[in-house]
Amino acid sequence: MLCRGEGLLGSLTALLVAALALSRSPALSVLLTAGLYLALHLFSLEPAAPQSAQRVLRPRRTAARIAHRGGAHDAPENTLAAIRQAAENGATGVELDLEFTADGVPILMHDETVERTTDGSGRLRDLTFEEIRRLNPSAKHRLRSKFQGEKVPTLREAVVESMQHNLIIYFDVKGHANQAVDALKQLYLEFPSLYNSSIVCSFMPDVVYKMRQADRNVVTALTHRPWQLSHFGDGTPRFSSSWKHHLYMILDVILDWSLHSFLWRLCGVSALLVQKNFVSQDYVRHWSSKGIQVVAWTVNTFAEKSYYESVLESNYITDSLVEDCDPHY
Repeated sequence: MLCRGEGLLGSLTALLVAALALSRSPALSVLLTAGLYLALHLFSLEPAAPQSAQRVLRPRRTAARIAHRGGAHDAPENTLAAIRQAAENGATGVELDLEFTADGVPILMHDETVERTTDGSGRLRDLTFEEIRRLNPSAKHRLRSKFQGEKVPTLREAVVESMQHNLIIYFDVKGHANQAVDALKQLYLEFPSLYNSSIVCSFMPDVVYKMRQADRNVVTALTHRPWQLSHFGDGTPRFSSSWKHHLYMILDVILDWSLHSFLWRLCGVSALLVQKNFVSQDYVRHWSSKGIQVVAWTVNTFAEKSYYESVLESNYITDSLVEDCDPHY
């Protein structure tokens, strides 16, 4: 999909034509379009300073290799062991998933439930930090015998570990916008060096927008996968109901168009994290001309990594720093 369009002017022109066709009123169409343009101008946030974004996104002036969930193939995902292993394997940075326990403790966890990665069961919103701390996040990993004694880490523990290894941090915020922004604000206050060594990312524009509102010095990015509302990461439909499936496909088109037309500008992002199948040289050049860097995920083969490093010269997120592997959804 990726409705790249030709920038804001093209999007507003398309909107004007659509409004004119639906309302058949030139005056109403012009007023609607002008109103939306004015609102976008008034509420859009400036991105972080280019030099800050450059330090985060190009710390070594070459394509950065970011370990997905700390490198989910090489070590149990979202653990301190994964962060250490990623550093040992030569990662530039780590992507870490932020979630919250029932009692509001920010932790590293990708799913809303604990079954997939631990020896426990239940929803995060029903489990306290004390209960989650007793779980084994290595229980389901292929190398679990190598990583015994791991615990689900707090966000702060993960940040300290990453900083000790001089790793860039990609904070992937799963939801809870207000709660996440408050937790991250505290971290940036406690560790000011994070302004030059971390980026806050999310699929949800409200998270990114609120983060930029709360602290204009934080580097941010929108994460995107076309058809994400109607399909899972492996391409299978989310809904068995035909009408619901097609409704969400329509919403996917609207979301895709919105992100590429104005959401990136509204949220003041410095980068777009895009599923690798939709990244091309033309796509990278298009966003580079707007001062936006493209980071692809999840790039898991040696051939793909070579392409991103030598041809696209673009950052990528990977599940393994040492061997080819299947993607972790």
